[in-house]
Amino acid sequence: MKKTGLLVLLVATAAWAQSASDTTVASSANPAGTAPTTASFPVQGVQTPTYADVYCAGFINRQTLPDANFVAGGLDTPFTTKFVKGDIVYMQGTGYTPGAEYSIVRALRDVNEYEMYPGQKKLLKETGQPYMEVGRIRVVDTRSKAAVAQIEYSCDPVNPGDTAIPFAEKPMVAFHAPLRFDRFLPTGSKVSGRIVMGKDFDSVVGTGQKVYINVGTNQGVKVGDYFRATRNYSETLRDPVDSLSFKAAISEDTQKKQPSVDSNMFTRTNGPVLHMRDLPRRAVGEIVIIGTTPTTATGMIVFAMEDVHAGDSVELDESQTAQ
Repeated sequence: MKKTGLLVLLVATAAWAQSASDTTVASSANPAGTAPTTASFPVQGVQTPTYADVYCAGFINRQTLPDANFVAGGLDTPFTTKFVKGDIVYMQGTGYTPGAEYSIVRALRDVNEYEMYPGQKKLLKETGQPYMEVGRIRVVDTRSKAAVAQIEYSCDPVNPGDTAIPFAEKPMVAFHAPLRFDRFLPTGSKVSGRIVMGKDFDSVVGTGQKVYINVGTNQGVKVGDYFRATRNYSETLRDPVDSLSFKAAISEDTQKKQPSVDSNMFTRTNGPVLHMRDLPRRAVGEIVIIGTTPTTATGMIVFAMEDVHAGDSVELDESQTAQ
């Protein structure tokens, strides 16, 4: 009986401590016009990118990279076409020296012609060529016409035809302590863009996955910056699938005045009109930048309230970056 009483006391104490912690988080530095709750200002536990996250994320480059240096084959050519860490590969091209390191990248094409969001093909063409980061090699022998190299690190199997570019060290992202996530923060950032696509052409992504956005160092973006992914309800109206829910004739059959949506594609009712443009946009996730080019950036989703979509808007989260 005493043990049961002690257990109840410990549980109650823990619950009180958690409640006090939530209250402290919610009440500190509250923005004007808000009364924060755990639903509108959840505490995010930020996932820190690993070595593999940083060096295997891929990127979009405005110009196509030179591809004169490439993988010609390997020790077991032609019987093996995929090579991994520790394997010997042969390199075509010029400029190789013993001990030199090269990154192996692959120019990508999307074999699925379906657009993940309206205008994606046009936006991707304007943004640049997507590349996969496949691995890293070290040249070990240059006495033959084809240089001999060994794969030191592989994100994915190296294939003949993959491009070799000089290896460059990348900065790692520092650990970020948990912070409040302002789910309904109004727009105001000077740096904004869009998620052009997800890694591996994914259209729906979540925590730990990589995305490519169409702003870069030319706009002041740097590794370690945080961007929030946002979405408004007008975008749902434009989606041919998601907008179907707005077409439901009745949401509650006992409701005398049925609401309608402010769009010509839906039937008007005698009830209130729902103006999608007046609804607050919502933040769906937090992205940390792990790689940049002058016009693009590669990000990793470190916190997600819901699915993040290709086509979502992004803007520099100045409250996080300033930490």
